[in-house]
Amino acid sequence: MADKKAAKPMNKSATYQALAEATGLTRKQVAGFFEALEGLIAKELGKKGPGVFVLPGLLRLKKVIKPATKGGMKPNPFKPGEMMEVKPKPASTRVKPVVMKGLKNLVN
Repeated sequence: MADKKAAKPMNKSATYQALAEATGLTRKQVAGFFEALEGLIAKELGKKGPGVFVLPGLLRLKKVIKPATKGGMKPNPFKPGEMMEVKPKPASTRVKPVVMKGLKNLVN
């Protein structure tokens, strides 16, 4: 195999700098935009929001509520015939990203 160095992803500062150069805005304005976007996402995915945030053409973020599970004894899938104890889990909220066609086309 050929030794090929993997390209490192841009960090936050480099991302802000690249976007500032591409748009003609200052880094401070770009940082302000991302703070506003973060607030908007929090509002949309929060308790009073619709639970879905769409970044047009790129991705959709959905709030998924996982219900609580009961504990108890269940069959062990790795050792047939043996039972295993399963701990109860509280309800939780997760964010599921869904990639849209526009982003898929950019990558391919």
